[in-house]
Order: sequence, then C-alpha cells, then structure tokens
Amino acid sequence: MSAADAVPHPFADAVKPLVDAMGGEMVAPAQARGDDVVLRWEGEPVVAVRLPHLADSLDHLLADLQRRHGPLPALGRKEKQQVVRILEERGAFSVRHGVETVASALGVSRFTVYNYLNRENAAREGQ
Repeated sequence: MSAADAVPHPFADAVKPLVDAMGGEMVAPAQARGDDVVLRWEGEPVVAVRLPHLADSLDHLLADLQRRHGPLPALGRKEKQQVVRILEERGAFSVRHGVETVASALGVSRFTVYNYLNRENAAREGQ
C-alpha cells in the first residue's frame, strides 16, 4: 500500500508482518474487492488485505523455507522431513498438486514425500 493510498496507521503497520508472511497484499479500503478482508480500528476501515490464492501461498511458503534453511534440494533427509512436517502443519498438502510441488522443490520423488508424511502420521499416532 503506497503512502498516496492512505495515511499510515499504527494498526496497518502492526499487521504488515503477518500479511507479508502470508503472502498477502495490503490495499486501501476504498480499493477492496469482494474477497478482500477489510480490517477496522475503532469501527473505521484502516486497511484491506488481499489474500493470495492457495497455490501462490504454497510457493510463498517454499520460498520462505528456502530463505531460512538454504537450497531445499541440498538439505539432508532429516531436514527435508522437518520441512515436510512444517508444510503439512500449514496445510500445504490440501492444495491441488501440493505433493508434486513440494517433491519438486525438495528434489525428491512424490513417493518420498508420501513416506515422510506417513512416517510423521505414524509417529503422531504412537504418542
């Protein structure tokens, strides 16, 4: 959201890191579309949040994990399992072709991603 769109507001500044982490976009309330979420402060619209499409969110999650851990294909098996666990917790595998996208990003087969998921689910059931 540019300075020309709206006067900066402390609430908008406070939610910006969350919107960025989700891969969303902040727009002026007057520019909100039907599926945007308008955030209000004391009853007044402050900022509208345009959420990304699910497929874009998965790409955003993978890019964030790569920034944190380095090139994903270069990770060891345990680190890749941890990445799959994080992605599962964030709903990455509910996205169409999620397993294929993650497998490609990690440099492993779909079968390997399914094995990581099965291993994680079995560990949870054993607790």
